[in-house]
Amino acid sequence: MGAKDPLSTEGVSRRRFLGYVVAASTLTVAAPLGEGEAAAAVPSLPGPAEIYDLNDMLTHAALPTANLITIRLDSDGTASFALPRAEVGQGITTSSAMLIAEELDLPLEKIHVTLADARPELLFNQITGGSNTTISTYTPIRVAAAVARGRLLKAAALELGEALGTLTAKAGVIVSTVTGKSLTYGELAAKAASMTTGQVAVTLKEPADFKVIGTARRRIDALEAVTGRKKFAMDVRVPDALPTMVCRPPTINGTVREVANLDAVRAMPGITDIVRVSSGVAVRGRTFGQCIDAVRALEVTWGPGTAEDASDESIRAELRRAELPLPGLDLLTKSVDARFTFHFASNSALETNCAVADVREDSAEIWASLKSPIVAQEEIALRLGLPVSAVKVHVTEGGGSFGRKLFHDAAGEAAEISRAMGKPVRLMWHRTDDFRQGRTHPMSTSRVRATYALGQVLTYDQRHTSVATDFGHGVGEIITAEAARLPVGDLTFSETIFTLTQQTPYRFGVATQLLSETDKRFNTGSMRNIYSPNVRCAQELVVDELAKRMGKDPYQFRRSFLKDERARAVLDKVAEAGEWGRSMPAGTAQGIALHPEYHAYVAVLAEIDCRPETTGREIPDAYTGPRVMKVVCAVDVGLAVNPRGLQAQMMGGIMDGIAITLSSGLHLTDGHFQEGSWDNYFYTRQWNTPPELEIIVMPPTTETPGGAGELAVAGAMAAVACAYGRATGKMPTTFPLNHADPLHFEPLPTSPPIPASPVDGLNRAF
Repeated sequence: MGAKDPLSTEGVSRRRFLGYVVAASTLTVAAPLGEGEAAAAVPSLPGPAEIYDLNDMLTHAALPTANLITIRLDSDGTASFALPRAEVGQGITTSSAMLIAEELDLPLEKIHVTLADARPELLFNQITGGSNTTISTYTPIRVAAAVARGRLLKAAALELGEALGTLTAKAGVIVSTVTGKSLTYGELAAKAASMTTGQVAVTLKEPADFKVIGTARRRIDALEAVTGRKKFAMDVRVPDALPTMVCRPPTINGTVREVANLDAVRAMPGITDIVRVSSGVAVRGRTFGQCIDAVRALEVTWGPGTAEDASDESIRAELRRAELPLPGLDLLTKSVDARFTFHFASNSALETNCAVADVREDSAEIWASLKSPIVAQEEIALRLGLPVSAVKVHVTEGGGSFGRKLFHDAAGEAAEISRAMGKPVRLMWHRTDDFRQGRTHPMSTSRVRATYALGQVLTYDQRHTSVATDFGHGVGEIITAEAARLPVGDLTFSETIFTLTQQTPYRFGVATQLLSETDKRFNTGSMRNIYSPNVRCAQELVVDELAKRMGKDPYQFRRSFLKDERARAVLDKVAEAGEWGRSMPAGTAQGIALHPEYHAYVAVLAEIDCRPETTGREIPDAYTGPRVMKVVCAVDVGLAVNPRGLQAQMMGGIMDGIAITLSSGLHLTDGHFQEGSWDNYFYTRQWNTPPELEIIVMPPTTETPGGAGELAVAGAMAAVACAYGRATGKMPTTFPLNHADPLHFEPLPTSPPIPASPVDGLNRAF
């Protein structure tokens, strides 16, 4: 046995946690090794997701390696933390810094949060999805920070020769209340370090003592973002890594048969390399403009794709054939029967797919925005025939994701191209590549039957049928990623995700929600909120119809059937703040909806204007249509770490919900999508955003945070759809609502696969 560490603490009580002090030259501390247990079932008849949901699964999967999450104190008095998650605009670097600031008693500006490289030893603890980051890291980060604070206090006591109880820590300085002597964290960082790694018991702050957690804070990266200094994947500069693009097929997943003019294109100005790869023909040049010219000049003969000749109509017919049957009807009950269609939606983020790769004979280095970097590292190593340890994967910040960056398509493709060329590359997908060959939210149908009698809803049955959602990222590492691709495993994986995310907040008797999927011929992914927006939109529209048939007010009807008081509280709040039931002109209406998810609740009240003078507005090169004039949102995530960040999350989710309800969808024709850019894809524009928008963050209802990242999308979609139904007098059943209208744009050609660079930008400025 070695000598006892003079700074150690023995024993752990019921309200205390075990963290680790890590052997290092300066103070380095780690989170606890978690044990965790599943939540217990509650009375009545809860659905699976009410007992144990996807977020619980992700949190418990992360616990065994939570002790590998570390915080480092440096001699300049700052704390550094490599977050094993991806920052893609949701603000988790800020909320993570706030957790450290709270327990470490260090100013927020002295905390540096970066993104961790791929770390295979973390197993399931480096995947960003399911609104899980804050939930799963909330306690581990706080414990690590508390361990650091305790070590600093003990080191100060030894250094000053004073009793520990006489010392206080504040703003990165430890002061004696007796003598007034002080030491900074920087002066103590080396002295508080440990020669060995061992457990340390700590007591976390009580919520009543919080000074940082629960306060509204600006994002720590806000200034860099608005001044253009923030670094994304496309800003990475690696020596000799030149711009690279790919000439892609005209139909989904087509293949190269022949290239007629390789030599001629290789001789074009600035072009250094051209190679055939699995996804098309890769071109490397001095500038991206030169790459675009070369891609457009290539004469490629293409083989058929995986969805050749497919169209919206043919996929809808496939989905109808794959629908699971509904239970039979009792002759003594009445029913609401409805079938909803949700068209493909683009999973493109504002930052297009991109990555930097430098592949050598015995090593590889990748830079990309990745939400599942361990899978990326392991699969790229497998593709290159290299040991995992020879492949370094650096996670950069991303300009949006919406689930898109759970996949490493660009990183894997960049690695393949770099190996083929023998040179480093800066790969960028064109916007048109992203829309036509990128990931999409799959087309689906939802068939619903609800039976009722004597003022009660007796049964609720929903059969959701979808083009297969690709879960090839698994839950963060290669074993589950490969299992999700197996002929049987893919459906099993989808069923698991569906079961652990879908629930009904209402007491509707015997309720069933089942999923069926069709062939995986498309490039799909878990767009923000996975299945929930479509499933919940269908359910809330049926709830409105039930209320109408039973002669009830939609708000009061929902309120009377809710299972949970937290759900009732957010519903009451939006009804009050949004003046539910106020008199409105014909052609306008209110809609109200609720969405429970990941131990959190959101209610949304939306007001829509469907009058001709509004739907007929003319804006150059734009789609207008119905306009949501007002949204009131009340959100309860238990404990909001950063209420300002939570409000921003809700705003973004509301815009998503408005878009997928009214205007943003993909048109599938002859094996390709008609949309080829953001000009064609009508995400919520400034002229369609609500002039009135109010986000109400409810007071804390629990001592821990719930999920927030995706919460508002489903609630907003359902509220807007319900408002539209009440304004027009007819339940909408196809989304987006404008999908069957004549195209509001001239489709870009499929060959060449990308358009020429525009030269009329000033003419399009408003």
